[in-house]
Amino acid sequence: MRALTWQGKRDVRVDEVPDPRIEKPDDVIVQVTSTGICGSDLHLYEVFGPYLDAGDILGHEAMGVVAETGPDVTEVAVGDRVVIPFNVSCNTCWMCQQGLQSQCETTQVKSMGSGASLFGFTKLYGQVPGGQAELLRVPFGNTLPIKVPHGPPDDRFVYLSDVLPTAWQGVEYADIPRGGSVAVFGLGPIGDMATRIARLRGAELVIGVDLVDARLARARRNGVTTLDLREHGKDLGDAIRDLTDGRGTDAVIDAVGLEAHGSPVATAAQRATALLPDKLARPLMEKAGIDCLTALHAGIDAVRRGGTLSISGVYGGAASPMPLLTMFDKQIQVRMGQANVWRWVDDIRPHLTDDDPLGVDSFATHHLPLKDAPSAYATFQAKEDGMVKTLLRP
Repeated sequence: MRALTWQGKRDVRVDEVPDPRIEKPDDVIVQVTSTGICGSDLHLYEVFGPYLDAGDILGHEAMGVVAETGPDVTEVAVGDRVVIPFNVSCNTCWMCQQGLQSQCETTQVKSMGSGASLFGFTKLYGQVPGGQAELLRVPFGNTLPIKVPHGPPDDRFVYLSDVLPTAWQGVEYADIPRGGSVAVFGLGPIGDMATRIARLRGAELVIGVDLVDARLARARRNGVTTLDLREHGKDLGDAIRDLTDGRGTDAVIDAVGLEAHGSPVATAAQRATALLPDKLARPLMEKAGIDCLTALHAGIDAVRRGGTLSISGVYGGAASPMPLLTMFDKQIQVRMGQANVWRWVDDIRPHLTDDDPLGVDSFATHHLPLKDAPSAYATFQAKEDGMVKTLLRP
């Protein structure tokens, strides 16, 4: 089959690789019909090379049709249409039963001290082959795939794999009072969807912050009050307070993560570390790694006293400094973590209708064949061509 493989920093290629096969009795093989490129994929493209091997198959936002099932699979059948959550979770262990599929005890990567395995990610999360491929092996075939109806386009359902539950959890964790306010930092796929979900769930003022013209314009078209980081810079907190009676928003959602703009020293450190041999880079990242914290610190400044900071953006630094005095003084509540996909599926499904209140049918800015994935990664990282969300068609 053809699959997108990691070969080195900023080097991904579509290669011929062996087809996946049934390895356990409850495995299924899915013929992938759509698979997304995520902002988290860019972290692999740029920063997390020390935890990858040449040939690793990327991608964790896949859906398709069941092509083969193991002998113990009873809940899906060949021909069923399914979405695959990015968490590799059993849905039967104690953690999964608490709605914490991202902490699945069956697939925790204990050798790395990490939570549940993830499709298409690094050694930190199990190094499980991903879904930017023609075929995908899916374990826990009775409990992991999300069955969806035939008929509507893939765009209606594919975001159940990551974008929708990640954004939904970000808004849930933000605990925005009905009629309240939220500032969303970063208007990539997760931030953009979080603004839509926040408005759907009753937020009166939704502020979106970014520095890419196309992303700001897209959010404005959806009723979001936008602030251009290039214009406000270090005065961003004051601009947000000006819109909220001097207090700041009830909540801030950080949908940016470790590669934020505005931290040249941290950016240089990340890039230098990624160029080191793996044996040197891994301990440095695990013991002394720092993140670009511009967005996170700006969120701490912009949220009102007693407000909530919800972190959806991925951070990886082991030694990232936090302004705990300010956080304590402002009585900020903080919630964060990988999304627990199955925890939110039943909440989201009622909104995936022909009325399309979240705009999922038109959410993708680009639909491309799998062969164009390498150039799409480069375009997405450069934030060019109006690219916010790309779906690949294997």
